Amino acid sequence: KDFSALELTLNKVTFIFARHFGFCYGVENAIERSYKAIKENPDKRIFLISEMIHNPNVNEDLKANGIQFLQDPNGKQLIPFESITKEDIVIIPAFGTTIQIENRLKKIGVNIETYNTTCPFVEKVWNRSEKLGETEHTIIIHGKFEHEETRATFSHSKTNGPSLVLKNMDDAIYLGKIIQGDVEMDNFYTYFEGKYSKDFDPNKDLKKLGVVNQTTQLASDTQAISEYLKATIK
Repeated sequence: KDFSALELTLNKVTFIFARHFGFCYGVENAIERSYKAIKENPDKRIFLISEMIHNPNVNEDLKANGIQFLQDPNGKQLIPFESITKEDIVIIPAFGTTIQIENRLKKIGVNIETYNTTCPFVEKVWNRSEKLGETEHTIIIHGKFEHEETRATFSHSKTNGPSLVLKNMDDAIYLGKIIQGDVEMDNFYTYFEGKYSKDFDPNKDLKKLGVVNQTTQLASDTQAISEYLKATIK
């Protein structure tokens, strides 16, 4: 596909337009299903676990149509789960959500399947992490740890095997120094505090790695991190 920008010059001023823009499939599908939920449930309370996307206009319109957000983008609780009943509608956004939140809603009796709008590409990452776990790989997630999607992916991946979130190449290089012995192993826990799964042991869990990503990260960046780590552990 041609992803080059469109350039238009008028009176010595050049305008550059992206070749492709707008919502991705996952977000478009999630927004459509959210409005469908509003239409199909006029007499029920409707909640979104968090913002559908990081687009103020979309989120404000959803709220104007009666949808309430349970959490903010950072996971801060806005509406207590204790106030949710099994009669309420809860929409899982395109980012997906954590296993902990899914289980909590199931315990209440909420049907989370009908309006689960998790992007299929996000679910593909979860499936990939499961396969990596089956082959005893440690799962490296390239993403922003505070992002909703990465929090969801980390929640799923750590049930499959040791998991660690790397934000960028700088994190990968530091990890490489630990692997190669240029940095003391104990520094792992300080540098990556809060970003590794329970009982992660850098002495044994950094020998066989598999990389997945937050789907909104540049694939080229993820590929570069993957290649760097592959060269480091040889």
